[in-house]
Amino acid sequence: MFVARERELADLESCYRQPTFQMVVLYGRRRVGKTALLEEFARGKRALMFTAQQQGERDNLRDFSRGMYAFFNMPTSLPAFESWLDAFEFLAQKAAREKTLIVFDEFPYAAKATPQLPSALQIAIDRWFSKTQSMIVLCGSNQGFMEDEVLGEKSPLYGRRTAQMKLKPFDYYDAARMMPSSSAVERIVYYASLGGTPYYLSALRSSESYVQNVARLFFDRTGLMFDEPGMLMRQELREPSMYHSVLRALAHGANRSNEIADRTGIPSSSITMYLKTLADLDVIERLVPFGEPEKSKRSLYRIKDPAFAFWFHFVAPFVPAIESGLGEQAAVRLLEGPQLSEYVGRLFERACLEWLVRESRRLPIEPTRFGSWWGTDPRTRAQDDIDVIAADDIDKRAIIGECKWRTSFDESATLEKLEGRTALVPGYREYWRFLFTKAPVSEATRSKGAIEPHVRFVTADDLFA
Repeated sequence: MFVARERELADLESCYRQPTFQMVVLYGRRRVGKTALLEEFARGKRALMFTAQQQGERDNLRDFSRGMYAFFNMPTSLPAFESWLDAFEFLAQKAAREKTLIVFDEFPYAAKATPQLPSALQIAIDRWFSKTQSMIVLCGSNQGFMEDEVLGEKSPLYGRRTAQMKLKPFDYYDAARMMPSSSAVERIVYYASLGGTPYYLSALRSSESYVQNVARLFFDRTGLMFDEPGMLMRQELREPSMYHSVLRALAHGANRSNEIADRTGIPSSSITMYLKTLADLDVIERLVPFGEPEKSKRSLYRIKDPAFAFWFHFVAPFVPAIESGLGEQAAVRLLEGPQLSEYVGRLFERACLEWLVRESRRLPIEPTRFGSWWGTDPRTRAQDDIDVIAADDIDKRAIIGECKWRTSFDESATLEKLEGRTALVPGYREYWRFLFTKAPVSEATRSKGAIEPHVRFVTADDLFA
């Protein structure tokens, strides 16, 4: 099922409509939906699609040659081209006759088997393709390779690309489009567990409950997600066990570099390298409090992909039990207990921030930046935080929000506390208070909010309205 990606499809279509040669570089983590996006984009177009494999140069070139012969209605028994340059020259001559879309998927596999492949493509572009209206899309999952060997200044292809797209997982809203029959609360819980990776979400079964789905995917030796984080790290990293330890430390509350070093035993002088590598893979991210410079010493790290956060928090400690066939029992106890609600609450904050970004044109202010804040309240000298912030730095107006995943809490006290927190984000002439809740607030609280024009209530249902 293909959903969302409207902006990406529009960007690709815009490139395709140009009357000149186009080379688009599309990359992103494995499973994020790159191939599905390109297949959807190619519908109704004269498109040659080739996917390289992890094999030798001769085999990839043979497969590419056969793909071209079939595309141009030629006998596939013809001998393969002697070189990539010969194959590209033949393709460019054919593409000159009629607008052609050429998709080279998993380009890094072919380029690693043939280091001179980027140079051959660069020559072909300069000599032949540049004189056509064709569009080449180079696609790959190895993000480091795509950024260094295709987009980097030292790459032979540097300066040839006309557009680049780094495909990211869905946000909470687009992820929900893959589970249309689920309630708003279920969608948030699923997003907290599987994130926005389309491949993971496509494995959900509408006939099963949340616990049944998650037990089957994560807590079974044959489940799709049981070894998924480990598989990714083995493919991308030289020391997967060390990165495993870093992620497990992050999942259990160590979110500063010194805390992670202490928890894992990795020297402080080396921990930055591990964190940077994971950030480059989009597995973790570094955050700074709202309003502070990027180099703030109060920065925190967190696992960016909810599926990885879920795996390292809930699954990693019970891998031996799962391998012994006891995964289902562990899943039921974990997923029906208070741990899950606490974990989902943190991801609910992320969904609320994503909602603010999505709703930016319909908010009472026009935000120019978003974030969260944490630190010491100078008035009380106690640690405090603001879950979500949206601020207009031009007109000097701000929204500060509190996110409550609990079913019941002191609503009046929460609103009063939120009002006091405006002092933690100084410099704005007007503040709005947003209270995000799992369920609707009481009528009494809603009536009180109606009197105060700068108060808004947003429920889980509202996030999907």
